[in-house]
Amino acid sequence: MSTPAVAGLIAFVGVPFGYAVVLSFYNVRLGSPLAPTFFGLEQYRRLFTDPDLSGPFLRALLNNLTFAAVVVPLQTSLALALAILLNRKLKAIGLFRSLFFMPVVFPMTLVAVIWRLILARSDEGLLNSALHAVSFGNWGAFDWLGDTATAMASIIVLSVWQGVGFQMVILLAGLQQIPGELYEAAELDRATRWQQFRHVTLPGIRGTLVFVAMLTSVLSFRVFDQVYVLIDGGGLDENATRTVMYQAVTTAFDQNNIGQASAITVVFFLIVVALTLIQRRVVRPDNED
Repeated sequence: MSTPAVAGLIAFVGVPFGYAVVLSFYNVRLGSPLAPTFFGLEQYRRLFTDPDLSGPFLRALLNNLTFAAVVVPLQTSLALALAILLNRKLKAIGLFRSLFFMPVVFPMTLVAVIWRLILARSDEGLLNSALHAVSFGNWGAFDWLGDTATAMASIIVLSVWQGVGFQMVILLAGLQQIPGELYEAAELDRATRWQQFRHVTLPGIRGTLVFVAMLTSVLSFRVFDQVYVLIDGGGLDENATRTVMYQAVTTAFDQNNIGQASAITVVFFLIVVALTLIQRRVVRPDNED
C-alpha cells in the first residue's frame, strides 16, 4: 500500500536531490554554451573559504537559525493556546475554527502581498496609519520592512499568522482524543485548571506536540516565498532577512550558477537533517523505543 507514496517520494525528492549532489561537483552555468566541467569539491571549498560566497551564505544560515529559533516555540505555543481555546462546546464554534484556519488556505505569496500593504513605509501603510491615529498624530512613517531591526521580526509575524492555524488543527485533533473521564477524575481530586493542563492535557498530547514541533522546524527552514516577494517588491532589507533557500534560488537563476546553488542546497539539507535528528532525540515521547 505504501508503494505509490514511496515511488512519488523517490521520483520527486530522491532523484532531484541526487541530481543536485551530482551538479554540485561541476561548474554548470545556466544558459552557457560551454559544457559542464568537473570541479570536484571546489564548490564546497568556495562556499566556506571564499569571502564573496561564504559571507552571504553564513549570514543566510544565521538568519534561518534565528527565524527557526523564534518561530518554532512561538508558533507551537500559540497554536496550543488556540487549540485549547477552541476545544469547547460553544455555539458557532465551527465558525471560529474556520476563521483561525483561514490564513492557512491563502498562498504565502498572497499573504506576503497583504502584509506588504500593512507594513508599507509610507503614511498610507495600515500599521503606520493605525499607530498614527492611536498616538494622535505623534507617530510618523516607519519603514518596518526596510529597517534592519524590524525586518526579520516582520517576516516572523506574518509567517506565524499564516501558519499557526495548521498546527492548531493538528493539536485540536490531539486534544479531542483525550478521554473526558480523566478531566472528571481530576476535578474530583480538586485539581486546578493549571494542574489539569500539566498532568492531563500535556501528557495526553505529548506525541502530537513533538510532531508539531518537528513539522514547524522543517517548515521554518524552508522559508522563501515571503522573503523573495518582499525583497523584490516590498523594500525588505535583504541582508537582514536573506535565507539559505533565497540564496540558493538567486544564485541559480540570477547568477546562473547552478553548480554553486546545488552545493548550497546539499549543505543546507545535511544541516537540516542533523538538526531534525537532534530535536527528535531530545523531545521524543517517553514510550518511543
